[in-house]
Parts: sequence; structure tokens; C-alpha cells
Amino acid sequence: MAKLPESAIQAWEQREGPVVFTTVDSKGVPNAVYVTCVKRVSEEEMVVADNKMSKTRANIMAGCTASLLYITKEKKAFQLKGSLSYQTSGKVFDEMKNGWLDKKFPGHAAVVFHVEEVYSGAEKLA
Repeated sequence: MAKLPESAIQAWEQREGPVVFTTVDSKGVPNAVYVTCVKRVSEEEMVVADNKMSKTRANIMAGCTASLLYITKEKKAFQLKGSLSYQTSGKVFDEMKNGWLDKKFPGHAAVVFHVEEVYSGAEKLA
């Protein structure tokens, strides 16, 4: 697992718009979705709320890796690559469901994104 460098954390705090969450199915076909219910929980992990992600959920269950792409207000892009775990109970799920997730969303599961690589544009940061 990689740690987010300070520049990527600052960019996360200053991001603009939704985040692009991309997974890949067992045949190598990518699936990208915009997500707004996502939180950085540590220097190594992000959590994405599964509110209605049927294709993405199937890809996660098949063991795919993923990427998160976000952009700053200054239009600087950051991409995280990593592995995923799907949690429907436990501390992370409870913190999402009963803490930061708006009650208007179903929050079927907490998708924990384990950061393995960090890029700013083409430059690898971690």
C-alpha cells in the first residue's frame, strides 16, 4: 500500500466536482462512474459509498483493481490506482452509513479503495 503524498492530500481537499471511479470487468472492459459520496479516511485509504453501482459492484466482486480520478479547482488532475474491498458491516461501513453519508443515499456498502499508486498527470508521486 502507498501513502498519499501531501500534494495529493491538499489537492483532494481542494477538488472540484465529482470523482471518476473506474473498474474493469473480467474481460478487460472498463466501467467508469461519477461518484460524489467518497471520503478520504487515511493516507492509504478512500471509501466510496455503493449507492447504486451494479456494474461496478460486479467488477469489485470479481476482484478487479480500480482507479479514482479527481481534479483541483486549478484544473490539475490526480489519479489513484489500487485494490478494493467491499464491506457491508464493520467499523468502516458503520462510519459511512451512520456518519458522513447523507441519509438520502442508500449506502449498500462501503467500498474501501486501498491506494497503491498516485499520479499527478503523467508524474508518478507514490
